[in-house]
Order: sequence, then structure tokens, then C-alpha cells
Amino acid sequence: MAKPKKIKSKSEDSFGRKGLAEDIFCAWDGDILVLNVLGTPSAKRDVIGKPKGSQLKVSVTAAPEGGRATDHMVRFLAKEFGVAVKDIEVVFGRFNVNKQLRIKSPKQLPSVITNHLSQELIGQYPVR
Repeated sequence: MAKPKKIKSKSEDSFGRKGLAEDIFCAWDGDILVLNVLGTPSAKRDVIGKPKGSQLKVSVTAAPEGGRATDHMVRFLAKEFGVAVKDIEVVFGRFNVNKQLRIKSPKQLPSVITNHLSQELIGQYPVR
């Protein structure tokens, strides 16, 4: 699978951390997919939802106690992306609904991400 070009970081948060541009929820950093997530714990089912601003909504059934919901989310997303749990790094937000994840060499991409990345490529290379 051909990977789209890396989208360079355009912003820093109030802590000086470089993140994704404000209008995107995912981007490539080499072979690593950087994903901004808005987590919803204690949901009825585990599901990857729609983008909301600069985050992708991800709901999980685990309760938000001591980082358990984030741990459950990582296990769920590992299956969805076809990677081992150790290949997903929680950059920030382990105890918060706002998270950034780095997924090393995903084997498969959920449709919402594939659609977003293909739209990004179309925007980079307009038809003349």
C-alpha cells in the first residue's frame, strides 16, 4: 500500500508539544500514523466514529478508572489497525479523553482514515 506524503506539523499546544495541524486528525510521520483521538469511555460498544474537528471519535466499553479505558482503547485499535499493542504509543492523554496516539506501521486502515487521507492527497494535487 502506497503511503501518502508526510504532513508536517503546523502547530504547538500550550505545553510546546508539536502536534497535527488544527484541521486534521491524522497524519503520517514516516511509517508512523499520528492520530488525535477524542475518547468516549463507558460506551455501549467499541467503535471508531467520525471525525470531530481535529480529533477522531473513538468509543470504548471500559470505564474511565486509572487509565483502563485508554488501555482498552489501545487493545481495540491494535486489532483495527492490524498491529501489536506494543506498536501503539500513547503520546499524551492516558487519563484524559483528549489523546494523541502513534501507531507504528499499521497493516490496515479503518475506512474513516482511508477516506480522510485520500481527501488530503486530492487537496495536495489538484486536477488541472
